[in-house]
Amino acid sequence: MTAVPEWMRPPRLEGWFADDLDHLPEAPRHTELIDGALVFMMSPQRSWHARIVTALVVALAEQAPAELEVEREMTIRLDERNRPEPDALVVTAPFDPDRTFYTPDQVLLVVEVVSPESAHRDRTVKLRKYAEAGIPHYWRVEDEGGSPVIHAYELDEPTRSHVPTGIYRHELRISKPFPLELDLGQLVPGRSTPS
Repeated sequence: MTAVPEWMRPPRLEGWFADDLDHLPEAPRHTELIDGALVFMMSPQRSWHARIVTALVVALAEQAPAELEVEREMTIRLDERNRPEPDALVVTAPFDPDRTFYTPDQVLLVVEVVSPESAHRDRTVKLRKYAEAGIPHYWRVEDEGGSPVIHAYELDEPTRSHVPTGIYRHELRISKPFPLELDLGQLVPGRSTPS
């Protein structure tokens, strides 16, 4: 058994804080902070996941209004103990080449593409945390027999929770957070959605 690297040891009894992520150069790419604990993407990334994320980022960037920015794999500092890294996000903040995170008030839409190792966090933990932070829109993308299915949510302000607004299997046509049309069968080249 090998020893735990020194950088993995929490700097204090309470664990890690959001700002600590900027001072962990040894941490693997895609390190998140959930409730003061570091979460790493340990399993290899599936090609399906990578292609969906890329296709969604491109489609969102092509259709988003000029005042919005589309990012891939940037953390959101929800509070001092939570800094998740969604697969894609649409933000209202201008581009800053030195930025390492966004704050919830700058985020309009968060997209999580579900992987086997992230399924519980994406379906429950992050859904709740993004809503509590006030992020208006959340999409969870599931793999249904090789085809992408988008579960869309919108923030219900009085309850500070996300409510489902639709499940999209073949195409997505929405007006919020901005008018958008997606042919979901085209998100994975060579793959079409089932009839």
